[in-house]
Amino acid sequence: MKIRQLKVEDCQRILPIMNDWWGGREMTHLLPRFLFDNFYDTSFVIEKDDNIIGFLIGFLSQSNKEEAYIHLVGVNPKNRREGVGSTLYNQFFTTVKKSKVKRVRCITSPVNKNSIDYHTNIGFSIVEGDKLVDEIPVHTNYDGKGNERVLFVKSI
Repeated sequence: MKIRQLKVEDCQRILPIMNDWWGGREMTHLLPRFLFDNFYDTSFVIEKDDNIIGFLIGFLSQSNKEEAYIHLVGVNPKNRREGVGSTLYNQFFTTVKKSKVKRVRCITSPVNKNSIDYHTNIGFSIVEGDKLVDEIPVHTNYDGKGNERVLFVKSI
């Protein structure tokens, strides 16, 4: 496994594999090209045998200099439980700490139980929401009408 910074050309390598990694869910709309063009300093890819097996798209907050945001993380299902996600998150934490970041935020869908479990297991706290879904606090209409999200924060 080799970790490196994201490159603009990775967009054309990641988009075709995303939906498969999410079990057929349509996910490519979450990775518009501008993320690859503008946030590669704080975004990473892990390759194995020249194939991308994981990626993290994150950035520094422009509004709150003490915060960073992880937009999306993907790990090939065949490579889960190999430390790919941990390596990506730790690289992001190390990188944003250099900019004096104290907190990292991210979100997930309440249907993504694996993501909720993963984030709480690595030290993220769930931000209190305005509703419970399966006993998980969510924020209603967070990404538009009917789009509930679980919000996380972690001090680093």
